[in-house]
Amino acid sequence: MPTHIKNNIYAIIGNSAAGLAAIESIRRVDQSSRIVNISNQPQRPYSRCLLSYYLAGQYDKDILWIRPEDYYKKYDTEVLLNTAVTGADIKNKTLEISGKKKISFDKLLIATGASAKFLNIKGADKKGVFVLRTLEDADGILRMLPNVKNACILGGGLIGLRAAYALKRRGVAVHVIVKSEHIFSQMLDAEAADIMRQHLEVNGIEISTGLEAAEISGKDSVDGVILDDGNRLDCQLIIIGKGVAANLGIVKGQVKTDMGILADERLETDRKDIYAAGDAAQAYDVLEEKNNVNQIWPAAIRQGKIAGLNMAGEEIKYEGSYGTNSLDFFDLAVMSFGVVKPKGGGFEELIALDAKRRLYRKIVVKGERIVGGVLINDVERHGILLHLALQKIDISDIKDILADEYFDFGKVIPLIKRQANLFIRPEYKDTCVTYSPLY
Repeated sequence: MPTHIKNNIYAIIGNSAAGLAAIESIRRVDQSSRIVNISNQPQRPYSRCLLSYYLAGQYDKDILWIRPEDYYKKYDTEVLLNTAVTGADIKNKTLEISGKKKISFDKLLIATGASAKFLNIKGADKKGVFVLRTLEDADGILRMLPNVKNACILGGGLIGLRAAYALKRRGVAVHVIVKSEHIFSQMLDAEAADIMRQHLEVNGIEISTGLEAAEISGKDSVDGVILDDGNRLDCQLIIIGKGVAANLGIVKGQVKTDMGILADERLETDRKDIYAAGDAAQAYDVLEEKNNVNQIWPAAIRQGKIAGLNMAGEEIKYEGSYGTNSLDFFDLAVMSFGVVKPKGGGFEELIALDAKRRLYRKIVVKGERIVGGVLINDVERHGILLHLALQKIDISDIKDILADEYFDFGKVIPLIKRQANLFIRPEYKDTCVTYSPLY
């Protein structure tokens, strides 16, 4: 039975997707208790997902805001913006902010998100070196662009290549330096990455793999980067895109952590009344079947909603998230989900490839069910494949034809109807999929 205790003090650290979802969920159940939302951001909530589009000139700043100016008043929430949580005493349920003031709480949500990884190399503190994680980062880059002819991107993951694409759209010559042997090493296999690399290079983005920056040159401002092979590249702007790491500092040692803050099926940590959600949380992954840090917007929203409801006394189980990425560079669409680079035994990879047409489909199977996939220029298949995976559908009847060049998705209908009880949403029980070949 849910236990709704009024007159709680809910403290929520972070005002992005997870924190906001928690505020809204709490207020659905508890309209009278105090909510305190603390954020080191100076402005109202915005979408980090859209920063690269803003940098590219595809969206104006007004599009970035995800809540209106009167949001906190509407949800009767005390907000402390531009405020750092400098310490936490989990046992005694207090937070220290800005090094002095203390806030007591009954329930705490840690939605501290993640921070961009930086490079510890000579010259990394020079003017013109950026990451792309905050609105301030994007605005700083935009202010420099009138004086930038060449830019170097250090890192070949999603952040780095989105930044490269944005700068190329702005007319900047871009060179991407990648330590790994191929780009998108965390979300794509080598075959898919090779298709993407060729496409980006055809569209004017230069890419070097197997190299990394050893030093950033220049007096006060950047004028180049020296690589570990001794070569030097001229540039006036550097963006470091080496991924992000969960912000764990204020609670590390007080709650169990790994790559993130370990959370159970209620999104509660190993300490009672202390919850975690969003990019800082390590919660259940339905496709990998273990706790993972899935730093994506939909997972943060879902985790925030469920954590908020449980903080307010509900008993809601978090079914889990899954890793997924999507992008579209120069009209080439790519989607991946779940396990894309399987390690260990028991996996099978079903692959359809036409490199000339830049078409690729890889489906990863384990135990007669789909656990991951990569699709290039074939993304309309993503939805049905993902739901077959999420509902743990036995695909043994169609496994041999999933990677056929002219796979007919109409053949999925009998399989779905036989296992319709596994589909949560009613519409799947009457699924009708028309014939559509891969190529």
